[in-house]
Amino acid sequence: MELKKNDTHTLTITGYASNGDGVGHLDGMAVFVKGALEGETVTAALTKVGRSACWARLVRVETSSPARIEPDCPYYKRCGGCQTRHMTYEEELRFKRQRVDDAFRRIGGLEVSASAIHGAKNPERYRNKAVFPVSQDKKNGVQVGFYRERSHDVVDVGSCLLQSAQADKAGRIVRKWMNQHKIPAYDERSGDGLIRHVFVRTNRRGESLICVVANGKSLPFEKELVQALRVGCPKAVGIVLNTNTRQTNVILGPQYRTLWGQDFLEDRLCGLTFRLSIPSFFQVNRDQAEVLYNLALDCAALTGSETVVDLYCGTGTISLVMARKAGQVIGAEIVPAAIQNAKENAARNGFGNAEFLCADAGEAAQELARRGVRPDVVCVDPPRKGLDLAVIDAIAEMSPQRVVYVSCDPATLARDLKALGERGYCVQRVEAVDMFPRTSHVETVVQLSKGEINSRKVRVEFSLEDMDMSGFQKGATYGQIKDYVKEHTGLLVSSLYIAQIKQKYGIIERENYNKPKSENAKQPQCPPEKEKAITDALKFFGMI
Repeated sequence: MELKKNDTHTLTITGYASNGDGVGHLDGMAVFVKGALEGETVTAALTKVGRSACWARLVRVETSSPARIEPDCPYYKRCGGCQTRHMTYEEELRFKRQRVDDAFRRIGGLEVSASAIHGAKNPERYRNKAVFPVSQDKKNGVQVGFYRERSHDVVDVGSCLLQSAQADKAGRIVRKWMNQHKIPAYDERSGDGLIRHVFVRTNRRGESLICVVANGKSLPFEKELVQALRVGCPKAVGIVLNTNTRQTNVILGPQYRTLWGQDFLEDRLCGLTFRLSIPSFFQVNRDQAEVLYNLALDCAALTGSETVVDLYCGTGTISLVMARKAGQVIGAEIVPAAIQNAKENAARNGFGNAEFLCADAGEAAQELARRGVRPDVVCVDPPRKGLDLAVIDAIAEMSPQRVVYVSCDPATLARDLKALGERGYCVQRVEAVDMFPRTSHVETVVQLSKGEINSRKVRVEFSLEDMDMSGFQKGATYGQIKDYVKEHTGLLVSSLYIAQIKQKYGIIERENYNKPKSENAKQPQCPPEKEKAITDALKFFGMI
């Protein structure tokens, strides 16, 4: 069958893509249909035909799934903020749990699955941070809302079911102020115009911190805007102007000026108090963040004496949750402002056992190695791109007994778990958390422990009596050499490196032990610092 754009076909939806689109098949090719649910029979029109997959527009549902519901948001079909409002919340949770399991199997090659997914008690109005892009429409004036999917066209949204009522109100006030005083919105193409975004933080008490992002250092009719926001948002604690004059998609610029009130907002999470500035990182769903962090704490299995390293600590949220039950916590983050916030948050909450380093994960690991710090637990909560191989190697070098991986992307998580598995870390526990209801995103917490990759062992018993021991090499086994090197230097060394150094000193290895698998294969050579460590071990065991 030749598949052509605009042709319509009837197909059965057998699963979901990672973004929540329904997936069917035509002539052996996957077809992604936005808005279709698993188990449905649909008629769809092809919009793009690729070499190995097709994309289609839903024309009609022939056989409906019991999980299908009418979207409760008038902007749903135009706005790109939500992806799952056409399905029940129970179906959304099933899709997200399956998304995690599929990534583990297909990308990581792991036969493990999430034992649970923790849904939100309230999947509406949960976001404590709103960022509304602003644009100018020739016909309808100023638009304040969200981008249409796969575009930078702003869909004007009067009220968003994911945002707080305070954020909605602030957006409407800025829109009215701009229209009233003919203040132009920023144009991404030309770089002209003034107002770029409206940024609102809201805390558990309903207080808000409002920021207007502008292509300039001042605002016309500034006092009128402040007055309108103070009247319309009576729980606002501060109004801030952020200046971003760069032609970039980055939302915030480097300069801030407080127009009224204070430039921070305090919020509570896991019983701790955090002071948040506009650029501070803070989980947007407090209630589910508490579920996530308490799950991470449980996976750390702390007894009170452990040293914990948090390699992507942000403003210190996970670090301080861990500090309650750890002997010492060391957080690392590359953003200086976040580290300053983390230190202040530790002091504010009375933690004397939390230290924070301004460094990337690899640099932090090297610094801790120089100090002789050997963590019992390493916690990572990386951005969507996951861990660099250098960070994975750094974790393996630190050799913690447990690793707690908090992930916002199942695909990069599965890739990284595979790499960690190759370095001796086994997945012990997987649970998903729905941090962002009504979107396709899902968070996952994984507990890994150091040990044999294959846990099945065979017990062999034999007697040494009457055995000829003359053929045994004097000295230590590979495992004993590795243990010695790790204990005295903190380095992890492979059997290959040990074999190379033994051969260098004339200790004969069994045939082909130290040869590459093929003649043309390149073989890694033992680096100098590991060569020295192995040499010291060989001397210790009397082998050289």
